[in-house]
Amino acid sequence: MDGVHDMGGMHGFGPIVRDELSYHDEWEVRVHGISNAMAVNGGGRFSLESLDPAVYLGSSYYERWLLARINTLLQSGVITQDEFDASVANYATNQQADLPADDPEAYAKALSAGDARDTEPSVDATAPRFDVGDQVVVCTIHPDGHTRLPRYVRGRRGTVILRYRPQGFQDHEPIDDQDGVQPMYAVRFEGTELWGDQAEINSSVVLDMWESYLEEEVATDGE
Repeated sequence: MDGVHDMGGMHGFGPIVRDELSYHDEWEVRVHGISNAMAVNGGGRFSLESLDPAVYLGSSYYERWLLARINTLLQSGVITQDEFDASVANYATNQQADLPADDPEAYAKALSAGDARDTEPSVDATAPRFDVGDQVVVCTIHPDGHTRLPRYVRGRRGTVILRYRPQGFQDHEPIDDQDGVQPMYAVRFEGTELWGDQAEINSSVVLDMWESYLEEEVATDGE
């Protein structure tokens, strides 16, 4: 989906500040663990991308993931809004209250339910359409659900520089009925193709892309 989270190639956000710390507080470690443990059929990323733009920009990295997981639990019916509000009120007034993990029986039951999640069946991928050196054009699409295709490369021309083993397609919705496992490529884009005269000299960007993101470049007269 198109949203404020897709910041690639956008102007006005300033330079990227490198932070060598993975975590700044213990709660961030807990949120990371919760996010990995839940993994509700990819719903986490879609919930993350569906956050209100003001909330998204005003939240830290792990605050976004926490809000996304809460929304996923509410939307999937695992918990209700009343249950969530009651739990928040309980810990707000009694910060020493037992956590669910402090109940060994309940915790073991929750872990067992997580282990029983259905896994995606193995699917044979089709033969790859492209090879190293092929010129390709990125599809111009605007899906409603989660997508790994950045806006700034849609409609741009690139060159396949590496072909990976087939990998599971992770978008919220299939593209052209291509779902499951499909070929994946590393595609190189010249900086001038993406940003024109404003690109740095000799710059380029390499993106990993599923086959359904790509179309064969059609040569025009004179090329």
